[in-house]
Amino acid sequence: MARAKRPDVTPDLPVCSIERSLALLGDRWTLLIVREARGGASRFSDFRDALGIATDLLTQRLASLVDAGVMERRTYQEPGRRARFDYHLTRAGRDLTLVLGALQQWGDRYRPPASGPSAVRRSRTTQQPLEVAFVDGSGSAVDIADVEFVLSDGGSGAAPTRAREEMSG
Repeated sequence: MARAKRPDVTPDLPVCSIERSLALLGDRWTLLIVREARGGASRFSDFRDALGIATDLLTQRLASLVDAGVMERRTYQEPGRRARFDYHLTRAGRDLTLVLGALQQWGDRYRPPASGPSAVRRSRTTQQPLEVAFVDGSGSAVDIADVEFVLSDGGSGAAPTRAREEMSG
């Protein structure tokens, strides 16, 4: 079945936001790199040592994150050493905190380790535990059973339609 393309979307990218996101983030290492950057890692060796990832894979993943605008590369130089790069999350990268939190919450709930959660989500301000949730325009949390994905008109002016049931169920 041919995939419908919107005229305002780059032809080589899928229309579905989930599919486009997974094209960048959908392997084992990419979100782990973002997790480590969120925790303060910035140098190549920080990521390599924390994750045990092969250097060629790390080089590829960092390059793709930089190319996608999720991370930025900055030059640094230690005295007597050659210039090197470190990597920092951009706004787009920091926004992945929600994705990491949702994955952690799901994993804690449905794939918990015997020893219990390895980390908790909490507010820096109040120290209260945090849950990732859908929130409506008024700021109220919405029960997951009340969430539906509605396909947009893609700018065509056609009425939105409900997404396939496997998306909303």
